[in-house]
Amino acid sequence: MIVAHASPGFSTTVEALRLHEWQLGPGQPTLVMDQFSADDFDVVVDDRADVHVNSKDGRFYLGWFPLGRPGTDGEGWKIAVTGTAKVRGYQVSFDTETPAEIVAAAVARVLATSQRV
Repeated sequence: MIVAHASPGFSTTVEALRLHEWQLGPGQPTLVMDQFSADDFDVVVDDRADVHVNSKDGRFYLGWFPLGRPGTDGEGWKIAVTGTAKVRGYQVSFDTETPAEIVAAAVARVLATSQRV
Protein backbone atom coordinates (compact mmCIF):
# COMPACT_ATOMS: atom_id res chain seq x y z
CA MET A 1 0.00 0.00 0.00
CA ILE A 2 1.34 3.42 -0.97
CA VAL A 3 0.27 6.43 1.06
CA ALA A 4 0.69 9.90 -0.40
CA HIS A 5 2.05 12.33 2.12
CA ALA A 6 0.40 15.71 2.14
CA SER A 7 2.66 18.67 2.42
CA PRO A 8 2.20 20.75 5.58
CA GLY A 9 0.11 23.91 5.46
CA PHE A 10 -2.31 24.78 2.72
CA SER A 11 -1.95 25.68 -0.89
CA THR A 12 -3.30 28.85 -2.40
CA THR A 13 -2.48 31.39 -5.04
CA VAL A 14 -1.05 34.87 -4.77
CA GLU A 15 -4.32 36.23 -6.23
CA ALA A 16 -6.35 34.59 -3.43
CA LEU A 17 -4.15 36.25 -0.83
CA ARG A 18 -4.58 39.79 -2.16
CA LEU A 19 -6.03 42.20 0.33
CA HIS A 20 -9.59 43.40 0.03
CA GLU A 21 -10.81 46.87 0.74
CA TRP A 22 -13.72 46.74 3.21
CA GLN A 23 -16.14 49.52 3.92
CA LEU A 24 -15.50 50.92 7.39
CA GLY A 25 -16.87 53.77 9.47
CA PRO A 26 -20.43 54.72 10.31
CA GLY A 27 -21.28 56.33 6.96
CA GLN A 28 -24.45 58.35 6.40
CA PRO A 29 -27.35 57.50 8.76
CA THR A 30 -29.77 59.15 6.33
CA LEU A 31 -29.49 55.97 4.25
CA VAL A 32 -31.34 54.25 7.10
CA MET A 33 -33.69 57.05 8.14
CA ASP A 34 -34.88 57.89 4.63
CA GLN A 35 -36.66 54.53 4.47
CA PHE A 36 -39.38 55.64 6.89
CA SER A 37 -42.49 57.58 5.89
CA ALA A 38 -44.45 59.83 8.23
CA ASP A 39 -47.60 57.92 7.21
CA ASP A 40 -46.42 54.69 8.83
CA PHE A 41 -43.77 55.72 11.38
CA ASP A 42 -43.20 58.21 14.19
CA VAL A 43 -39.72 59.68 14.65
CA VAL A 44 -38.53 61.18 17.93
CA VAL A 45 -35.18 62.81 18.64
CA ASP A 46 -34.45 62.84 22.36
CA ASP A 47 -32.34 65.19 24.49
CA ARG A 48 -29.18 63.14 23.77
CA ALA A 49 -29.79 63.47 20.01
CA ASP A 50 -30.60 59.76 19.81
CA VAL A 51 -33.22 58.98 17.18
CA HIS A 52 -36.13 56.60 17.81
CA VAL A 53 -38.41 55.34 15.04
CA ASN A 54 -41.61 53.48 15.88
CA SER A 55 -44.20 52.00 13.57
CA LYS A 56 -47.70 53.39 14.10
CA ASP A 57 -48.81 49.96 15.35
CA GLY A 58 -45.94 49.93 17.88
CA ARG A 59 -44.48 46.60 16.77
CA PHE A 60 -41.37 47.91 14.98
CA TYR A 61 -38.66 49.95 16.66
CA LEU A 62 -35.38 51.37 15.39
CA GLY A 63 -33.02 53.28 17.63
CA TRP A 64 -29.94 55.15 16.45
CA PHE A 65 -27.48 56.07 19.19
CA PRO A 66 -24.59 58.03 17.60
CA LEU A 67 -22.59 58.10 20.85
CA GLY A 68 -23.61 54.59 21.93
CA ARG A 69 -26.74 53.39 23.66
CA PRO A 70 -26.62 54.08 27.41
CA GLY A 71 -25.89 50.96 29.42
CA THR A 72 -24.35 49.06 26.49
CA ASP A 73 -20.87 48.56 25.14
CA GLY A 74 -20.99 50.64 21.96
CA GLU A 75 -24.40 49.66 20.63
CA GLY A 76 -25.19 52.20 17.92
CA TRP A 77 -28.29 50.77 16.26
CA LYS A 78 -31.13 48.66 17.61
CA ILE A 79 -33.87 47.05 15.53
CA ALA A 80 -36.68 45.28 17.35
CA VAL A 81 -39.88 43.68 16.13
CA THR A 82 -42.44 42.69 18.75
CA GLY A 83 -43.86 39.20 18.39
CA THR A 84 -47.40 37.96 18.69
CA ALA A 85 -49.14 35.65 21.13
CA LYS A 86 -47.97 32.71 19.00
CA VAL A 87 -44.63 33.81 17.55
CA ARG A 88 -41.71 35.43 19.38
CA GLY A 89 -40.31 38.73 18.14
CA TYR A 90 -36.66 39.49 17.57
CA GLN A 91 -34.04 42.18 17.93
CA VAL A 92 -30.79 43.00 16.18
CA SER A 93 -28.03 45.35 17.32
CA PHE A 94 -25.17 46.99 15.45
CA ASP A 95 -22.06 48.74 16.76
CA THR A 96 -21.68 52.52 16.48
CA GLU A 97 -19.04 51.98 13.76
CA THR A 98 -21.18 49.66 11.62
CA PRO A 99 -21.54 51.25 8.18
CA ALA A 100 -25.00 52.78 7.73
CA GLU A 101 -25.26 50.93 4.40
CA ILE A 102 -25.23 47.61 6.30
CA VAL A 103 -27.89 48.79 8.75
CA ALA A 104 -29.94 50.22 5.85
CA ALA A 105 -29.88 46.84 4.11
CA ALA A 106 -31.10 45.09 7.28
CA VAL A 107 -33.86 47.66 7.79
CA ALA A 108 -34.90 47.40 4.14
CA ARG A 109 -35.24 43.63 4.50
CA VAL A 110 -37.28 43.91 7.70
CA LEU A 111 -39.58 46.48 6.10
CA ALA A 112 -39.94 44.33 2.96
CA THR A 113 -41.20 41.42 5.07
CA SER A 114 -43.95 43.45 6.75
CA GLN A 115 -47.53 43.18 5.55
CA ARG A 116 -50.55 45.31 6.25
CA VAL A 117 -53.40 43.43 7.90
